[in-house]
Amino acid sequence: MYCTLKPPGFEGSMVINMPNIIEINDFSTPELDVYARLSETQLLNRHEPEKGLFIAESPKVIERALDAGYVPVSLLLERKHITGQAKEVICRCGEIPVYTADFNVLTKLTGFELTRGALCAMRRKPLPDVGSVCFGAKRIAVLENVMNPTNVGAIFRSAAAMDMDAVLLTPSCSNPLYRRSIRVSMGTVFQIPWTFLDRQSQENPFSGIKILQKLGFKTAAMALKDDSISIDDPKLLSEEKLAIVLGSEGDGLTSATIASCDYTVRIPMAHGVDSLNVAAASAVAFWQLGNLTG
Repeated sequence: MYCTLKPPGFEGSMVINMPNIIEINDFSTPELDVYARLSETQLLNRHEPEKGLFIAESPKVIERALDAGYVPVSLLLERKHITGQAKEVICRCGEIPVYTADFNVLTKLTGFELTRGALCAMRRKPLPDVGSVCFGAKRIAVLENVMNPTNVGAIFRSAAAMDMDAVLLTPSCSNPLYRRSIRVSMGTVFQIPWTFLDRQSQENPFSGIKILQKLGFKTAAMALKDDSISIDDPKLLSEEKLAIVLGSEGDGLTSATIASCDYTVRIPMAHGVDSLNVAAASAVAFWQLGNLTG
């Protein structure tokens, strides 16, 4: 098989060999472990991070990962998608294994319906340091102990839509490259610079906030406190560099983090509602305080 590509800046087109198409007939083959049997923790591979993997779902998400420089290892897709919606992705992935079978076979293998056309196992990249992620940034989000991968993915999607510059996470947050986070984010985890704060920042929240303040950021803790200012306070919008700090799903921000921040900020609410889900709160905060309006 062959596919035709039109690389940017290249006049005409190029015809290249298609990857190796491999029909699945043995569920126990080790090459399929990454899709069917390895847990998110095993994929992360903390002991050998250079060997860490993640799974991207759907052609659009895979394309965003490729655009960001992530290296594909293999593809898993329904047979009809080889010449269908995954064709361009296959062409971009080079000569990697493409595992395929009928829809019913893949459903049995993965344990769920492959409704998004394709899965791609990809290598993780070394994480950048905080300074490089924040270089040139004006608006960043900081997540403290946000453990639900759905919420992490939704926050990234809002951060991308509202033109935030970067996302920082404490070490106990769910990893943005967990499969569900990637899926919920629609691949925006590959478009927004991000990294984890170091372990010291987890044990002593003040150290993480102090790092940001040394980098020139004013820090705004999203929390309902007696001394909170409204999210539409003109002082917030006037800050040249602002870090919006969001807390865990149940408890919100720790008291130490709130005390360390320059501002404590609330979202005005009606009908006796006392708080929003962290993902919903992030969307409101990014809209009000992000680069689109900041």
